Amino acid sequence: MAHRGASGYAPENTLAAVDAAKELGIDWVENAVGPLLLAATPAGLVTVAFHARPDVRDAALSRLRARLGAEPVEAPGSARLAEPIRRLAAYFAGELRDFGLGLDWSLTAGFPREVLRELESGVPYGTVVGYGELAARVGRPEGAQAVGAAMGSNPLPVVVPCHRVVESDGGLGGFGGGLETKRRLLALEGVLPQPLF
Repeated sequence: MAHRGASGYAPENTLAAVDAAKELGIDWVENAVGPLLLAATPAGLVTVAFHARPDVRDAALSRLRARLGAEPVEAPGSARLAEPIRRLAAYFAGELRDFGLGLDWSLTAGFPREVLRELESGVPYGTVVGYGELAARVGRPEGAQAVGAAMGSNPLPVVVPCHRVVESDGGLGGFGGGLETKRRLLALEGVLPQPLF
């Protein structure tokens, strides 16, 4: 907590920090793949974190603090998070195919951002793309491994659908939310058969 001067007024840089804290709202939601942590700034949704149990939440919140320079503030029911929560619920219920949300891309830059933006706009619901093909789409056909790294650092999984990126031989490839979660998302979208149980 910032120290106030003798006059009782917070220094100007402390007020800026308080304002910045209000800029990063967070909430948690339960769904078919477990708890998700959502974070949003005025620019849009900035983070979706899988398996948001206490240790994962703490690590995700620490990363957000460090990367955005703002204190995450719990904001259940906030206008900024209500629409992403509603659309994620509709997606998991099989009623939504395109999120159409405002996204804050500030947690990624360079080649990873270029790849993720292509993925978000160019790989629709119910389809998959290979790592190499996605690399070629952004002008780096030799960059399949770099695409894999970009998928692993995706701050907006599900909404920016890294689960739709697979190996060229038909293998699932990796997934930060775990392979079982990737299978479930691809089954939800009709790419894979639904599990029997």
